[in-house]
This record gives sequence, structure tokens and C-alpha cells, in this order.
Amino acid sequence: MKKVLIALGATLAFVAQASGSFPDKPVNIIVPFPAGGSTDTVARALALSMGEQLGKSFVVENRPGATGTIGAGAVKRAPADGYTLLVASLGPFVVTPHLVKSIPYDATKDFDYITIPVQAPNVLVASATQKARSVAEVVAALKASPGKVSFASSGNGSSDHLSAELFWQQTGTEAVHVPYKGGAPAITDLLGGQVDFSFQNVNAVLSHLRSGKLHAIAVTGTQRSPVLPDVPTLAEAGVKGAEVYSWQGMAAPKGLPADVKAKLAKAAIAAVQQPDIRKRFLDQGLEIVANTPEEFTRFQVKENERWKQLIQTRKITAD
Repeated sequence: MKKVLIALGATLAFVAQASGSFPDKPVNIIVPFPAGGSTDTVARALALSMGEQLGKSFVVENRPGATGTIGAGAVKRAPADGYTLLVASLGPFVVTPHLVKSIPYDATKDFDYITIPVQAPNVLVASATQKARSVAEVVAALKASPGKVSFASSGNGSSDHLSAELFWQQTGTEAVHVPYKGGAPAITDLLGGQVDFSFQNVNAVLSHLRSGKLHAIAVTGTQRSPVLPDVPTLAEAGVKGAEVYSWQGMAAPKGLPADVKAKLAKAAIAAVQQPDIRKRFLDQGLEIVANTPEEFTRFQVKENERWKQLIQTRKITAD
């Protein structure tokens, strides 16, 4: 019995030591989208700071494809040891699972949620050719020409598409949805006047709003955006229940050791609170969230149900 206890004690000591030394090799952060976008930018800022805090490299790897599900599926299949992480937008976590019938993971069961570092409201913007400058005027235009006014989005099921669907639902209107393969081409056609309106991430169109090439009508947040203080929320403009945030989240394969999860969460939260990173994000129109694993997990459940209901009610498809 004594030998058994000694052996057990040695094993526990080894496990504690091994876990306590995390990380003892580089950590891989998979971003399921191309380099250069908002999610990639957030992931690289986190990677640099977390690497400095924890003493090992955090390496960002872009694995785009299939609306983010290829990269998310790769993380799901990785060992739950903290050395493979996922940083993705809300799409792979709470939207795509309801749009695509067969994806290589179950977002409600296959991940441990670590933190949402940032979020950003969308902003309803009008092209320079549009006369509408208020929500009431947009609604009037939609009712005057039902099914003829166009709304661009970065793709079916994107947060800007879902914002439009919520807006039409809550105002009893309809419009022509024009999905693009990404936000950049949608914004290009907005600037050119080929499409009329769009709900875009604030950070994606901020420079065009400041230059006057696009016009901001309302934001989808629960409060006004600090970078657009003169632009009302949809609720202020009379459209209730259409609050939407585009957010980025960090997750890991399900089964992450509790102390490893805590260490990763602490480092990720500290990263976005660093003055230089915080200022950079805020200047871009991003808002700091930095919630705990428990808060992110609860939030994911609510978001998942919310978008499931909207997608089913509005009969939104991935095509």
C-alpha cells in the first residue's frame, strides 16, 4: 500500500508539474479566415501579447474555407491540451451551424470557450447616391418600393446579413439582399452606388464615413458607438429588438484542463487590456469585452438560440 501511495503521489506531482509548466512549446492559434480581416487582426494582437506574457510563441495560422468551418473543424480534432486554439467570429460559433447541414463539429459540445476579446456593432450605411439620412427615411423608401431597394452584405449568414434580416423583420419591410464574397467587394459597390444600403461592421467602414463617401444612419448596438457619437442606435430611431454585435471569440478543443483554461483566459483578457492594444482597437471602432470563460459559455448558448430562431423564421439559407 505504501508503494502504491508513493507511486500515486509521484504521478500527481508529475501531472501538476506538467500542467504548471504550460506552455512549454509554441501554441497554435487557428484563424478560419484569410489574413488581413478583423478576426485575423484581433488574433495576431492576442498572439503577440500572450506569447510575451507566457514566455512561448503563439503562432497564428490562417485556414480559410467553407465559411470558417474548415479551421474550426481542425481545432475540434486537435488534442485538448491548450496548444491549439481557435479565434473566430460569431459565424462558425453560432450562425453557420444553422445554415449548413453538415459541418465537422458541434459548436455546443466540441469547444471550451475562453473569452470574447472584442465586439463591434454594425452600422446601417447608405451609399452617396441615396437621399435617405434617417431610419424613418430608409423605412419609408422600403415601403414605397417593396422588394426593389438593395442591401449589400459580406455573404449569406454574415452578421451584416443577419442585421438586415432583423431590421426587415422588426420594421415589416423587405428588400433585395445582395450577398458578396466578403466585406471588401460589398463596400466597393456601396461606394460606387451599385447597391443602396448595407449593415457593415463599424471598423470596416469608419474611414469612408469620416470622408463622407458613405453616410451613417444608425448603429446596431445597445448604445452609441464611441467612434460615431452622433449616430443614433436603431432603438433610439424607433426600431426595437434589432441589436446586433459582431464579435470575435477564443476557444479550444473540449476537455481543456481547468488550470490551462484559466491561464489562457487570464493572458487573453490581459492582452486586450494593455493600453496600446486597447487604444488601437477602440480607435478602429472595436469595443473591449474581455469576458470570462463562464460568461462566454453562457453568452454562446444565448447567441446560438437567437440566431437559430431568426434563421428558421426568415428561412435563411447558405446559398
